[in-house]
Amino acid sequence: MFVPVKSKSSKKLMPTHPNKAGMLIKKGLATPYWSNGIFCIRLNYATEDEYTQDIVVGVDPGSKKEGLTVKSASHTYLNIQADAHNKVGKKVAKRRELRRSRRSRKCPNRKQRNNRNAGKEKIPAGTRARWDWKLRILDWLSKLYPVTHVCVEDIKARTIEHAKKWNQSFSPLEVGKQWFYTQIRKRWQLRTLQGYQTKEIRDRLGLKKSSEKLSETFNAHCVDSWCLAYSTVGGESIPDNTDVFCIAPIPIKRRCLHREQEARGGKRNRYGGTVLENGLVKNTLVKHIKYGITRLSGINAKGLFSMYNLEGKRLTTHAKRADFRVLTRLNFNYRSGHSSPT
Repeated sequence: MFVPVKSKSSKKLMPTHPNKAGMLIKKGLATPYWSNGIFCIRLNYATEDEYTQDIVVGVDPGSKKEGLTVKSASHTYLNIQADAHNKVGKKVAKRRELRRSRRSRKCPNRKQRNNRNAGKEKIPAGTRARWDWKLRILDWLSKLYPVTHVCVEDIKARTIEHAKKWNQSFSPLEVGKQWFYTQIRKRWQLRTLQGYQTKEIRDRLGLKKSSEKLSETFNAHCVDSWCLAYSTVGGESIPDNTDVFCIAPIPIKRRCLHREQEARGGKRNRYGGTVLENGLVKNTLVKHIKYGITRLSGINAKGLFSMYNLEGKRLTTHAKRADFRVLTRLNFNYRSGHSSPT
């Protein structure tokens, strides 16, 4: 995996080899830092030649897993397999159900009002979250690499013959996709390929795709995103980097005011939100004296913190503030995948 580089003036430069990055750090010519699990360096001296090549991000959308590849004509810098953001729609429906049930009880609630979004163009919350998740990843990658192009495998929704309204605006897939393309064109150059074209490139190069779609390997999804990037910038026909970096959206409870089940005395405890106390928020990366690198997940009535590891397993619910040190805030969970033979 190549190391992203920033100049002294925070301009994104071409990534470098890890050995060279280590040499620059050892000589005091660069400062290391981390960006959501990716090791980066910032140069401490002014550079005259800041030449950059075209870098493309290949995006292979999926219903459960998605592949992204950052590539130039010279090297493959990063392969990402991301879990799809596909649970917001159910959360919004549950929030609506709880809000309506409060109207029949003697508790604080807002009055029912007219739909303020009637007649306006609006993307459904679940569709917006699914496609905005891809855009957030692209924005993060553009802060690490000088991205110039984005190549997306175009997906099509089910169509109905002689039904223009359904085909153009009714399908959530088409609505979300077109919104995603519009946002990409505002930032980078967009290129799209059909699924059969991606398969033709893959077959021509002798690359094989795994039938195990949920496996965290290069051949599961990143092989298609690599082919999309290769079709845009070219380069060697064999991937020089098949390591996979896996990320997933963090399931933060934002859409519940309180727990659905009452506690003793008919009380409904606070549930959801991101703010904890003393400026701390959920999804903050910390270093605990016992559990090491963990992330904050919540706080109880006694002021003790819940902690999870980066894979989402709960470690404790009674951590004291004096027992951990705050590092940085995360935007998503991350973990390392596995390489695949090509």
